[in-house]
Amino acid sequence: MPPPTATSETSSRILDVAERLVQMRGFNAFSYADIARALHITTASLHYHFPTKAKLGERLIQRYRSSFLAALQHIDETCVAATAKLRAYVGIYIAVLERNRMCLCGMLAADYATLPKAMREEVRDFFDANEEWLVEVLQHGHKNKELAFAGPPAESARLLVAALEGAMLLARSHGDPSRLRSAANHLLTGLGCKDLAYAS
Repeated sequence: MPPPTATSETSSRILDVAERLVQMRGFNAFSYADIARALHITTASLHYHFPTKAKLGERLIQRYRSSFLAALQHIDETCVAATAKLRAYVGIYIAVLERNRMCLCGMLAADYATLPKAMREEVRDFFDANEEWLVEVLQHGHKNKELAFAGPPAESARLLVAALEGAMLLARSHGDPSRLRSAANHLLTGLGCKDLAYAS
């Protein structure tokens, strides 16, 4: 693999700062000037790499989704039991909040009505991919009698994602990550998980 170019390195640094800003403030609460100040570059340089904020946002979601899916693949490769996979999945959310961040796509969902069409589609794709992965885990766990839930697995998958995203917001508003850990415990207990790892 060839070494990264200066252009690709700068693009990555721009995306790193933009990701942090979205996770902490939301998409509509930062500007190119904020990124330029953080990186000590000109806004003209930003526009060279990402001509519009919409293009920046679209690439940002794609990168975040790719990273998240890689994390899910790692869970699949390192965990066998469905219960262990669910605990690891919840652990991703807890780790993000403990870094004083929020789920990138959760923050973007709050700005959904004002996002460009391409970004809205990317946000939906992110949550759809999460739900599809969870459905497979839930189906496997139910088949092996590790998990117990009523109704189709897709409904439990949607509930889990929605509850975790909401719990993150409430935990941040109180400055108390234990609220997310407590919510995670209740969610996983409701699905039949035991030996929970998220003490509140």
